[in-house]
Amino acid sequence: MTPWRCLTATCVPFPDDNVDTDQIIPARFLVTTAKDGLDTALFADRREHVPLDDPERAGAQVLVAGNNFGCGSSREHAPWALLAWGFRAVVAPSFADIFRTNALKCGLLPVTLPDAHHAALQKAVTVDPAATVTIDLTQQTTRLPGGHVEALVIDPFARDRLLSGEDEMDYLLSRREEITTFEETHG
Repeated sequence: MTPWRCLTATCVPFPDDNVDTDQIIPARFLVTTAKDGLDTALFADRREHVPLDDPERAGAQVLVAGNNFGCGSSREHAPWALLAWGFRAVVAPSFADIFRTNALKCGLLPVTLPDAHHAALQKAVTVDPAATVTIDLTQQTTRLPGGHVEALVIDPFARDRLLSGEDEMDYLLSRREEITTFEETHG
């Protein structure tokens, strides 16, 4: 997993609410556990509603989504597909809990903004494809176009995993000696 620090990036606006994981990546693409090629499946049935292929949006690393993003069934393929496209973060007023959990475990940062600030960001990035947002995980802040700074709230363990670039399995393996010692003394 790529370590997270600070990202200043352009955005792709997608204001639809209640976008479920089947819209993010349709079920017909879930026949693999490989992450390669999932970028082409991202929003496969919704491409006309998401300006992913707009040349002005090339290289955008932040998706600005609507309320309740990632609802529906649990599938790691959804954050995998977003990461494969090149997104590092999704900004929305709210996320489905299971999507948030899967995203954090995969290295995709879900950023929640209050409605008014989210609406301002959605408008700014829709009007100006060059508008940027800065997400600083080290300082736990999000700087919006125009300069407003909002606190970034994140679970401390998830934040540590993102900053270190290790997933939960890497973390457990790094504690192998301590686990072995515990097992031997409490066996």
